[in-house]
Amino acid sequence: MPETVHIIDLESGNLRSLQNAIEYLGYETKLIKSSTDPELDTATKLFLPGVGNYGHFVKEYFARGFDAPIKKYIDSGRPLMGICVGLQTFFQGSEESPSVPGLGMIDLQLSKFDDKTKSVPQIGWNTAYPLGDKMLYHINPNNRYYYVHSYAGIVSEEDIERLTSQGWELNLTQYGEQRFIASISKDNIFATQFHPEKSGIAGLKVIRSFLEQTHYSPLPEIVNANDGSNNGLTRRIIACLDVRSNDQGDLVVTKGDQYDVREKDQEGGDVRNLGKPVTLAEKYYKQGADEVTFLNITSFRDSPLKDQPMLEVLKQAAKTIFVPLTVGGGIKDIVEPDGTKIPALQVAGTYFSAGADKVSIGTDAVVAAKKYYELGGNGDGTSPIETISAAYGVQAVVISVDPKRQYVASPSDTKNETIKAEVPGPNGEEYIWYATTAKGGREVTDLGAVELVKACEALGAGEILLNCIDKDGSNSGYDLELINWIKGSVNVPVIASSGAGNPGHFQEVFEKTKTDAALGAGMFHRDEYTVEQVKLHLKENGLQTRLDTETL
Repeated sequence: MPETVHIIDLESGNLRSLQNAIEYLGYETKLIKSSTDPELDTATKLFLPGVGNYGHFVKEYFARGFDAPIKKYIDSGRPLMGICVGLQTFFQGSEESPSVPGLGMIDLQLSKFDDKTKSVPQIGWNTAYPLGDKMLYHINPNNRYYYVHSYAGIVSEEDIERLTSQGWELNLTQYGEQRFIASISKDNIFATQFHPEKSGIAGLKVIRSFLEQTHYSPLPEIVNANDGSNNGLTRRIIACLDVRSNDQGDLVVTKGDQYDVREKDQEGGDVRNLGKPVTLAEKYYKQGADEVTFLNITSFRDSPLKDQPMLEVLKQAAKTIFVPLTVGGGIKDIVEPDGTKIPALQVAGTYFSAGADKVSIGTDAVVAAKKYYELGGNGDGTSPIETISAAYGVQAVVISVDPKRQYVASPSDTKNETIKAEVPGPNGEEYIWYATTAKGGREVTDLGAVELVKACEALGAGEILLNCIDKDGSNSGYDLELINWIKGSVNVPVIASSGAGNPGHFQEVFEKTKTDAALGAGMFHRDEYTVEQVKLHLKENGLQTRLDTETL
């Protein structure tokens, strides 16, 4: 019989992915939801994973009575692994929630990253370097691991000396100029700031090393150094799949020009079918995609939540895809056919339970931003952005922006912010602004894209997925003007989307803008280029990228 591995469940983030990773390695998993569960006394390996707000997580930890039984577990010498906020719980406390003390096992306070020179939260693939001459739990300094957080154990030389003198073994890395703890271990305790369950094969090896209790292994020659470019992160490449049902009711991945996804070579053409969502997603993962995004477009948003086809897509994809998964479409307050009201927070939680790491909000983000300005630059705590980020953390909320370029002769011709156009408009207009759209691009609003992203960041969004209707399906490259403008307006990460037609377009957007990631769709679906070809092109042109070449 496979050995059973136990996981503490504080209803924080996506536990399903960790279960999938452990089960993929040949173990069974059991969630422990209660501190009185008798299996805590017999568990042989225990995980403490967490995502989101430090204060919320730690309060739940104590309120549910886990303090004493987990201390008893640790004192017994049995191995425990913390992940992300699970690691942070061991610290003295956090700047994120100053009034909430942690367990105090690590003599350090968590601090927020400085956002003056880099995006916060840190979202992406960074390194982890041991201080000694051995690998700890197979954390390989030549590999990249997935981080998503705003607060960290930022350390000085004095902090490092103090912690090591107390017996802690550290892996460190850097985000910009700030060095922080990537992992920490002492005796039977091991914890990572990164998410090994979302770090591809490299992350699975870390989990397996913990499960097998292979504490040390030889340190390889370091050939993939973190040179500080891009603040220490690789250039993130995201594969996006627009998913809907066709006229026969089959779930398909589709793509169109300016959001028109029907075949044009026949009257009343069916929805363009480019493949099955789970099959394509797994293909892109194997090609090296750093993330996979599923966008549920128009065709089944009004289905009862329990019958949402995307839930099954996520469940199946998460079993074999060990990088972050984002889902968009229908993340809102809904009313079921029987009249039952389900808040957006519960909808998001259902998707997280199915395997999603982030949710993408589109039309409801426009609604929330308009209300924000109507209230004088304040939220009222009820929007999906606010409720989901409060429970799961800002990094779990992505805003999908679908803007359309508008030319004006003068800034006074619109209430929204404008910039001078690099190329004048069709009638010689010298200024542009970008109108946001709703309902999959079908409805143009009077709210500008800049105004939208500023409001959403203030409400609690942690990332911007920046599309461009004018560029969609054009294969002519990204809208660099738009990307630079939006990127300069917010501190959170921005994903460039719409227009990529070849690897050179990815190089161009990384070299000519400060975008944090770039997304491709049609060029991958049509097999014109692979994700790996894009990454090799970037590497050949001096841009750091993650190439996961290891095997289990």
